[in-house]
Amino acid sequence: MTMRTLFASCLAGGVMLAAAGLAAPASAADAICYNCPPQWADWASMLKAIDAKLGLELPHDNKNSGQTLSQLLAEKASPVADIAYYGVTFGIKAKDEGVTAAYKPPGFDQIADGLKDPDGHWFTIHYGTLGLFVNKAALGGAPVPACWNDLLKPEYEGMVGYLDPSSAFVGYAGAVAVNRAMGGSLEDFGPGIEFFKKLKENDPIVPKQTSYARVVSGEIPILFDYDFNAYRAKYNEDGDFAFVIPCEGTVVVPYVMSLVADAPQAENGKKVLDFILSDEGQAIWTNAYLRPARPVTLPAEVAARFLPDADYARAKPVDYATMEKVQKGFADRYLSEVN
Repeated sequence: MTMRTLFASCLAGGVMLAAAGLAAPASAADAICYNCPPQWADWASMLKAIDAKLGLELPHDNKNSGQTLSQLLAEKASPVADIAYYGVTFGIKAKDEGVTAAYKPPGFDQIADGLKDPDGHWFTIHYGTLGLFVNKAALGGAPVPACWNDLLKPEYEGMVGYLDPSSAFVGYAGAVAVNRAMGGSLEDFGPGIEFFKKLKENDPIVPKQTSYARVVSGEIPILFDYDFNAYRAKYNEDGDFAFVIPCEGTVVVPYVMSLVADAPQAENGKKVLDFILSDEGQAIWTNAYLRPARPVTLPAEVAARFLPDADYARAKPVDYATMEKVQKGFADRYLSEVN
């Protein structure tokens, strides 16, 4: 499952361009971006702003991360795209496959280490933070949990949900977060496995697919999930919802972009990347409750949608390439020891 697929619940359906999700021909646009769909992350506003501010038209493109990488590889000898957007592990793979070019837009140096390739082959443009999406009204009088370890308390029996970490990336990201919070590492998942064993005694709910609606309805009072889903519920749904960054810490999951190697319209591609990392461009992502990659100053009313920066200081990046490599090993161990 690609990292974009995790958030399918965020996509409002709409008109897709073509069944295959291919971009329009290069001759019809000023630049080609693979995987910049208007229904996701408010790319719709971003594309409009790029047109208005830069005078550059980018066609809509509805690929996912995996399709983007496959297309870049297929076109390696004769590139069509100028820039590409994908989940971080696909950006890492794209560099390894030689289909990206080094480029550092203004503001690149302000992106935290771990959220960018040092040479600029990929860099984060926005990210989500893994934590607890809580329906406060469904807690039956119990307090909103503040820490991962709180979830082991008897008062939360039958209330905690997490996506199956052996099959869903958001579930795996939650497992990585818990494991590190409990003192583990990507080389040692023992502490995380022990946590899930204890949590199993508290009768957790473990769906295999995204469960936004089940939290909104109260069926799952507490779910391991991303901040933007919790904020989406808090500000757009009827109910009383909260997002918690656990006291022991958590992880961030970035989305990244690259300049394509030998891009046919590379200069226009660079202008687009420059705008996306600008203060104005970064602020657009907050429309979808995604955190900007750079420490930009947001309007007070926008900043107020998010938890304070002091809480977000507990959310850290990991070595995403290693995280992907050890995923199967963790899944096998989870299935044999916890499931």
